[in-house]
Amino acid sequence: MFGIFMESLVIFKLYTGLKFLVLLFAAAWAYLLLTEKDKNIRLMFVYAPVLILLLFLCPISRKGFVAIGLDGETYYRVLWTIPMGLVTVYGACRLFGRHKRIGLAVTAALIILCGDYVYDSPYISKAENLYHIPDEVITICDMIAPEKENSHVMVVVPEELVYFVRQYDANIKMPYGREMIASQWDYYNKVHYAMEETEVIIMEDLLEATREVYCQYLVFSPKRETDSDPADYGLELIGEAEGYRVYKDPVTAAVVEEWDQYYEED
Repeated sequence: MFGIFMESLVIFKLYTGLKFLVLLFAAAWAYLLLTEKDKNIRLMFVYAPVLILLLFLCPISRKGFVAIGLDGETYYRVLWTIPMGLVTVYGACRLFGRHKRIGLAVTAALIILCGDYVYDSPYISKAENLYHIPDEVITICDMIAPEKENSHVMVVVPEELVYFVRQYDANIKMPYGREMIASQWDYYNKVHYAMEETEVIIMEDLLEATREVYCQYLVFSPKRETDSDPADYGLELIGEAEGYRVYKDPVTAAVVEEWDQYYEED
């Protein structure tokens, strides 16, 4: 039990980073503990954070979290329910309520100086369009989008595009999603293995896998090589976008089209 407690404590330290923003939260919480009179606000901003933290650190809680079938690797998400930002801002507003101008300036300065400049993160880049997804994804999706209303197409794309395709067009399906990219899950998918896990894409293996799940389209990354030209296997190049080559598989497309006609007649 002690080992589970220490592991949860380490998770909490990593989650908070033990930086100044945590100290601001603690200071605001202490101030509200001493001064806040409203029972509803005390319940939400004073008692609830402590209760959630105690439950998070309790070994029995973590055992129960895993016992009901939840992933132990995502246990840290329990900490998301602690309203740290709300407590900090509300406590600061209450503290400087009598000196609004000075209080606003001091609070804003503390939050800014104690935080990090988010645009320095490698995971944030300038938006290329209104959808906030890469331009090449929009171009590719427009190429392969189903012509008929309420119909779908299946496409396999490189890992770096998986996150964006469904954001743009929900009528475009993929044989796998982010569950194949997150290493902690360690799932197996035949299409993903043929597309990403080999040093060079083996076209025969890839087509065998994609035709089993009826992928009408295949998109190849400029960063990946194939053992032979996809055109040698009958694939039709329908366009390119920023180096990404978009192919149509006429074999699968013919099968899917036949199905669509059958269901329309039925």
